[in-house]
Amino acid sequence: MSQHHPRDILEPAQAGQIKIPVCDHYCGVEARMKKSISLQEQMTAEFGLCVFDVTLDCEDGAPVGGELEHAQMVTEFILAAKPQARIGVRVHPIHHPSFEQDVLTILKTAGRRVSHLMLPKVDTLEELTQALHHVNEAGGAHTPIHILVESPKGIANVYEMASHPRVHSISFGVMDFVSTHAGAIPASAMDIEGQFTHPLVLRAKMEIAEACHANGKVPSHCVVTEFKNTQALANAARKASQSLGFTRMWSIHPDQIRPIIEAFAPQAEELERAVEIILMAQQADWAPISFQQQLHDRASYRFFWNVLEKAHATGRVLPIEIKHLFDENA
Repeated sequence: MSQHHPRDILEPAQAGQIKIPVCDHYCGVEARMKKSISLQEQMTAEFGLCVFDVTLDCEDGAPVGGELEHAQMVTEFILAAKPQARIGVRVHPIHHPSFEQDVLTILKTAGRRVSHLMLPKVDTLEELTQALHHVNEAGGAHTPIHILVESPKGIANVYEMASHPRVHSISFGVMDFVSTHAGAIPASAMDIEGQFTHPLVLRAKMEIAEACHANGKVPSHCVVTEFKNTQALANAARKASQSLGFTRMWSIHPDQIRPIIEAFAPQAEELERAVEIILMAQQADWAPISFQQQLHDRASYRFFWNVLEKAHATGRVLPIEIKHLFDENA
């Protein structure tokens, strides 16, 4: 039986692939920020690992005229959280007067604790480079960068931006994307049905997903505003995951977090099959095998190892023969 870890055998083709939680929960109001950080801590204890990120929102969360105070409050929340917490921040867009103030206030004080910085409304590589200059000057040279693409121009440049080494994830802003078309796309394209059927919106999502996968980055699906309808949210999350290739999704309400995690997790039958195939592959020292009268080799092993990694990341229960592969020292 092979003593090599599956990552050593199967991951060279995915070198540099970013791995982060499948759910990114946004909140910008003081009470909700406090509750979201507490919920992350509770669910980390429940699952044994962090299953969703918290992103504190300065762009939509800060009241007009109170941007500095809001950034200071965000910084205090980050510093007060436990060291293992995963808390990111969405700052104002680069052309907003508060952008540099956000970056400086948060990163100068809490930069080492920020899990990621979300840069909204990025349209070009030049804008991204300009924003990164300010991030680096504020002490965030090693802060993972996520960007939010929200316009046709951004979609046109998404592959170039995805190839930037500082970018870890790209999100899609469906509402701003529809709005920037000046009425050429109907408002229905922003709702839970329309955003999965309108051709221009669908194309934009697929451009982001493909650009991310081509560059080892994480494509993050946009919000679903119908936050009270958790079944509709779960259906949307499954479509994003299984049909459009997204590996992460935004949450804007605590009730959306668990359905998103569940939708992005492997189904029981798929997980069971992955376990059997990877164990058989190990026994065969990663040579080809026959499973249920089908040939499998390293190409399919890589797929099923990804299933196991996704299962681990979403807190699924793994058998002992597999679980030990995800120990920190494995």
